[in-house]
Amino acid sequence: MFRTARPRSNIHSAFVIAELIYHSVVRNIRKGHSNAIMALVMNILTTVIMVMSFYVMFTVLDLRAAKMRGDFLLFMMSGIFMYLTHIKALGAVVGAEGPSSPMMQHAPMNTIISISAAAIGVLYIQALSMFVILFVYHVGFTPFDIERPIAAFGMLLLAWFSGVSVGLVLLAIKPWFPGFVGIFTTVYQRANMIASGKMFVVNTLPTFMLNLFDWNPLFHIIDQARGFVFINYMPHKTSLEYAIYLSITFLVIGLMGEFYTRQYASSSWNARR
Repeated sequence: MFRTARPRSNIHSAFVIAELIYHSVVRNIRKGHSNAIMALVMNILTTVIMVMSFYVMFTVLDLRAAKMRGDFLLFMMSGIFMYLTHIKALGAVVGAEGPSSPMMQHAPMNTIISISAAAIGVLYIQALSMFVILFVYHVGFTPFDIERPIAAFGMLLLAWFSGVSVGLVLLAIKPWFPGFVGIFTTVYQRANMIASGKMFVVNTLPTFMLNLFDWNPLFHIIDQARGFVFINYMPHKTSLEYAIYLSITFLVIGLMGEFYTRQYASSSWNARR
């Protein structure tokens, strides 16, 4: 009774997939709030509240003098933007609809489209929120200069990509161990409040603190991003290549795991839980 039109060419197939991803992105953005503008406003408020909370904390504790020369709020925002993009990308991918979701019954919908839509939706909201906040801060409060804006935005993309990669690994094992994935996701997101290093100038950290945070790709990304944002800061203790290679490794593992899980996933898995 219902038939799905067969793509006439590879180009036509690409357009069909792009259209599906676009509509899935819109659906994911509107899932949290029916009004897209309000969804953006709520995300901006979350970022602003976090920035102001850390600003007040550092002001009360009189720790601002220990930071690098330059705009202190820009220092805080450079870390918080990366942190929020990373953890929201991870959460969106982990929460993406899996192979046993009812949405997968509608051809040509598949898990890759669902994952792509969740990831792209987060990137769109986070990037738009960042541009709005920086514009308002630059125009309404204090003009500022970013030394290498294109490279700094590349770090935001890398923070997003690393979050997607880790989330894809967790999504692949979620049908097998849903309880563990839920707990691990929460712990990972909370731990990165400190382990991401967004509150520290990495070049000034002692060795024992570096050993605590060095495993985290987000720690390297935030420090490298500040090297692109500030003219007088050069990261010496972090590696951009480490974050890139680790993210690619997690992406490959996650794709292989998702393909394996898709073959065995069943709607009856949750019946015994």
